Amino acid sequence: MNNSTFNAHEYFQKIYARPVILEAKNLSQMFKHGKTERTILNQIDLKIHKREFICVIGPSGCGKSTFSRIIAGLDAYSSGELLVDGEKITGPSPERGMVFQGYTLFPWKTVKENVMFGPLMKGASQMSAEASAREWINIIGLEKYENQYPHQLSGGMKQRVAIARALVNEPKILLMDEPFGALDPHTRQKMQKHLMDLWENIDITIIFVTHDMDEAILLADRIVALKANPGEIKEIIEVDLPRPRNIELMQTKEFKRLKSHVDQLVHAQDDEIDPALEDLPKIPRMTQISSER
Repeated sequence: MNNSTFNAHEYFQKIYARPVILEAKNLSQMFKHGKTERTILNQIDLKIHKREFICVIGPSGCGKSTFSRIIAGLDAYSSGELLVDGEKITGPSPERGMVFQGYTLFPWKTVKENVMFGPLMKGASQMSAEASAREWINIIGLEKYENQYPHQLSGGMKQRVAIARALVNEPKILLMDEPFGALDPHTRQKMQKHLMDLWENIDITIIFVTHDMDEAILLADRIVALKANPGEIKEIIEVDLPRPRNIELMQTKEFKRLKSHVDQLVHAQDDEIDPALEDLPKIPRMTQISSER
């Protein structure tokens, strides 16, 4: 697909014709601490279709990570419904893999042993788990490193192992919570390209949390923009840019148009600031050395 043949209306009509794989109905999450109660997510209604690439963005404190953890089954929600293929989420499941910003690899296990862990926990034989692990290690291009330990790998390599460890379980949904946030810009771009290549070639739906607007526009079919206090859907943006995408696309006027709109959604309103930042104290003087030159 390229700029001359891309039809955004037709592209999204095809997406919406696919089965709904994840549905949130009036989903809310309350946090209680003593007598204090705070609404983290408020009445989220969202349908995500099979093989969509969804990015979730919003200001600090809007509930992006909470939403992904609820979908993963790691956190409970207070009210509403959350369904995968029409079935209610009641806890963690291999059908929903998750990749965090921290690499969360077992430091005492090799690359191969880390990727084998999921299949073994599901009851696969040692031989079957090893074969599955090797297949995914080859896909992520780390076959030369399968016997290395996490401390021997670069940040980008560790995150590729984390992705393989999630995908080896053949999940329906891959949840990614700012997975490239700790990487340097060059490695981050390479990982974005690698992730797009993976998604375009395997049967997976991706829900990707990020605070980086460029990243969201580059990766997503649709961007779910949340507002804070409480966390609610402010707008769902169809990214009407052709696929496959590359870094050069970021220099086009179409990309910059979308970025301007997304930037306004995320940063325009001061009342959506993280409440912890509203009353920052004045810093007392703790040095006798002047900052004047």
